[in-house]
Amino acid sequence: MSRYRPPRQRGSTYITPEGEQTLRAELHQLWKVERPVVTQTVHEAAKNGDRSENGDYIYGKRRLREIDSRVRFLNKRLDELKVIEQIPRHTDKVYFGAWVTLEAEGGEETTWRIVGPDEFDLAAGKLSMDSPMARALLGKRLDDEVLVKSPSGDQLYWITHINYTHEH
Repeated sequence: MSRYRPPRQRGSTYITPEGEQTLRAELHQLWKVERPVVTQTVHEAAKNGDRSENGDYIYGKRRLREIDSRVRFLNKRLDELKVIEQIPRHTDKVYFGAWVTLEAEGGEETTWRIVGPDEFDLAAGKLSMDSPMARALLGKRLDDEVLVKSPSGDQLYWITHINYTHEH
């Protein structure tokens, strides 16, 4: 069995100011806080002799590789991201950064924020702009009907509220 994996499709390069802050905080935490501690642990463990059976050394080296890999990714990704701070001129339409309240056919309401792929978090109500739901919403207006095609079947929603400041 081959280890080949086809390249992943690159996500959109847009991010909210909050998303950028979160990525920069993660980068700082990894590089300035966690990495020096792990490096010191590996250094101390290396002094103890046989490294082949030294758990602190083996785990520490593995964790350093993980940190370095994530730091490289974050540095590269932060260089290519475009922070979208400006509210669009037409706030009656769904664009990147919008908080959108939807009503389903059964009457239940959900609110989503359209964000970049690097900051989506369904539990926090943040929907990646590359997702089928967000693609169906982008460009729509208040009271528009939205049909979302999903593996579990088509779902119908109505846009009941669009906001760019998250104040209801």
